[in-house]
Parts: sequence; C-alpha cells; structure tokens
Amino acid sequence: MTSFETLRPEQDRNPVSWLGKSGRWFRRRLPTGLYARSLLIIVLPMVMLQIAVSIVFMERHWHMVTQRLTNGTTRDIAAIIYLITRHPEPDAVEETLKLAKDRLGLVATIYSGSELPQGGRIPFLGLLEQTLGDEIETQIGLPYWIDTEGTPSMVDVRIQLQHDKILRVLVKRNETYASNTHIFILWMIGAAIVLITISVLFLRGQIRPIVALAKAAEAFGKGQKLPQPFSPRGADEIRRAGLAFILMRERIERQLEQRTAMLTGVSHDLRTILTRFKLQLALAGDNPDLAGLNQDVSDMQSMLEGYMAFAKGESEEDLGHIDLSELLSKLEAEAELMDRELTWTLEGNPIAKVRPNAFSRLLSNLASNSMRYAAHLKIEATVSNKWLTVTLDDDGPGIPAQSREDVFKPFFRLDEARNLDDSGTGLGLSIARDIARSHGGNITLEDSPMGGLRAVVRLPV
Repeated sequence: MTSFETLRPEQDRNPVSWLGKSGRWFRRRLPTGLYARSLLIIVLPMVMLQIAVSIVFMERHWHMVTQRLTNGTTRDIAAIIYLITRHPEPDAVEETLKLAKDRLGLVATIYSGSELPQGGRIPFLGLLEQTLGDEIETQIGLPYWIDTEGTPSMVDVRIQLQHDKILRVLVKRNETYASNTHIFILWMIGAAIVLITISVLFLRGQIRPIVALAKAAEAFGKGQKLPQPFSPRGADEIRRAGLAFILMRERIERQLEQRTAMLTGVSHDLRTILTRFKLQLALAGDNPDLAGLNQDVSDMQSMLEGYMAFAKGESEEDLGHIDLSELLSKLEAEAELMDRELTWTLEGNPIAKVRPNAFSRLLSNLASNSMRYAAHLKIEATVSNKWLTVTLDDDGPGIPAQSREDVFKPFFRLDEARNLDDSGTGLGLSIARDIARSHGGNITLEDSPMGGLRAVVRLPV
C-alpha cells in the first residue's frame, strides 16, 4: 500500500517544490518595512552593478594594461639579449648593460651558472607572472625564472643564456603591472557611498509622511489624540492619501457628534416624560394595581441610560492610567456581595494606559455577566510591553458557539438570557466590545476549562 511517507522523498526532489521552499525561506528573511525594502531596491542593483564592473571591466583593464607593460619590458630584455649575443666581448657586454640601466631603466647583470633557481616560476593565479612568462616564451624562447615576491617594488627575471651564462634583470614593478588600479576602486566605492547616502536621506524624507499617516490612522482607530495635528506631506500620492484620511476622519467625527447630539435630545425629551410618569405615580399613592406600571417606568429608565452609554461609547474620555490590581480587588469585593467566588492573578506591571472609566466599565460588564449565571469566576490579567490581556473563565451554562458573535449585537437576547438579566437592555456585551475596539483591541468568546464561558480581552498598550 502506498503511503504519504513513501511519496514524500519524491516530492522533496521535485525542483518546483524545492524552488518554492527556497523562495519562502528567502522571503521570510527579507525586511518587512517599506523603508528597508526601498533601500534594498536601490542598494542591491547598485552593489550588483559595482560587482559586475569590478569583475568584467577591471579584470580586462588589469589584463590589457599588464600585457602591454610586460610586452614592452620583454622587448627591452630581448634587445639586451640580442646585443649580448651579437657582441659577446666583455667590453661590449659591459656597455650593453650600462645602456640598459641608463636608457631602459633595467638593472641587468650576467653571472656564470648552468641552472636557474629552483621553485615554481608562475604562482597560481598570478596575473603578472603568467603574462610576463607568456611574453618571454613568445619573444625570447629561452628558459627563464621569475620572482615577484622577493623584492616588493622589483621583479626579478632570470634567463638562461648560452655558454653557462645567466642574465639577471631587475625591473620596477610599476613598469610591468597596472599598480594604480586601487585609485579607481576607491573612487568607485566612494561614489557608491555618496549615492547610497543621498538615497537614504531621500527615502527617509519620503517614508516619514507614510509613517505619520499610519500613526494618525492607528491613533484615530484607538480613539487617541496625536501630540501634534496631522498634516499631509510628501509626494502627491501620499498627500492625496493623507487628505482622504482627514476627510474620512472629519466625516466620522461629524457623524458621531450628530448621533450623540440627537440621542442627547431624545434622552432629554424621554427623561422629561418619564419624570412626569414618576410624579403622577407618586401622587397616586401606594396602589397595588400600579406596581407593574412602576416597573415599566424603571425598565424604560434603565434601557434609556444603557442605550445612551452604548451610543456615546465613552469616546470623549482621554487616555490615562489605571491600577489593575485595585480594579480586580474591587470586582472581588462585588462578587462577595453577590455571594460569588472570584479569584484573580496579575502578571506584569499593574499600571496600564487605557481610558480608566471605559475600561472599568468593560471589565465590570463582563464580570457581572459571568457572576449573574456562574458561581465561580477566575480572572487572569497579563501586561506585556505591547498588549494587555485579560481572561475571564466561569463555570456557568456558557453560550453556544453559533451565538457567540450574535450576543455582541445591540439588544440581542438569547432564549435563556445568558448575557442579560430580566431587567437588562441587551447592551452589556455590546458596550464592552465597543470599548475594547475603541482601544484598538477586541473581545472574543471561547469554551472555558472550567466548563462555562471564557472571555478574552486583548488591548494594545
């Protein structure tokens, strides 16, 4: 029977699969920021161009210049050998060697010897040795030995002549080798550094408006205020995006203001009517027949206040600091009054930067919702450098998985009213999630290890 394990090696040998894995491995190691990626787009082609120029152009330059220099040096040595061979008299040889030193700049000597020095004549990858050796073999055709390492500034060339004579010629290195190439390399590297510096400064100026736009959008999403007002800058496309964000923010703020103003007016009018109802009921005295009407008026008052709180969403509150340990201790005391058991743990810094009143209401709504239907509640709070996470576990009846998103809708009520009491308005969890999202976070519901419901609050800090 063929199994997955037997097919796996063949899949691993597939070139397409291997290339896909290599591509994913490479992408995971690339920078994720726009600034770093833009620098790579500019720097990598420049570096590759410099490498290509260095490999192709410089190699040809070195080879061509070195070949021409060694060709001229070899011709001079060949001329010396020709004169010595044609006029072997001691005086003529001395005159030839003197001519080589005075006119050609070659320090030439002749000494007796039948064998050249031992050792390799051409080091591995030695451009000068290879080129000079090729020229000597082509123009002179006699046994030779070359040393380029004994004296740094000189090249020692020895050629076996007839009659057990060896001609030794000392040539200046700069007359046989392109020794000033490093100046070109320095200029090339210096120009690259200058261009990269200009690119970095230019990119920083282009990226800064994008970063400012991202910070402004993030702060607006969390309901925060920037220390300085946001103004579009940078390229035309970035300016258009900034202007579009400002217009969108103004429309949203205007809509929120209109909604709040409308609800405030409605609330004022309804409260006036409710006050009249209460006054008339109070004047009617303690009539048992009016008990239901009194309860209805109280329910309307509760619904009105809950709806107003949901509509406002505590958005007018500024950021501040809250002591989580004090808040959790307060919830523990409230649980005791309701004859419930509440335990809590706190990890990290107990001081968190949130909207204090709104966050207190968020946690109070969730804890009250759990304590209304569960006997035991466990709260775990963790504060890290980036996130504030609060987990609430209870042993209540829980909420079905298919209804866990619906309970966050305003006025939604389950058949058994898990998230509401009989006098509730169906806004407790809606207000809690609205507060969490106004902080840039969220609330999720899961199954609890205690058998009930788990609510997880995660906010950026």
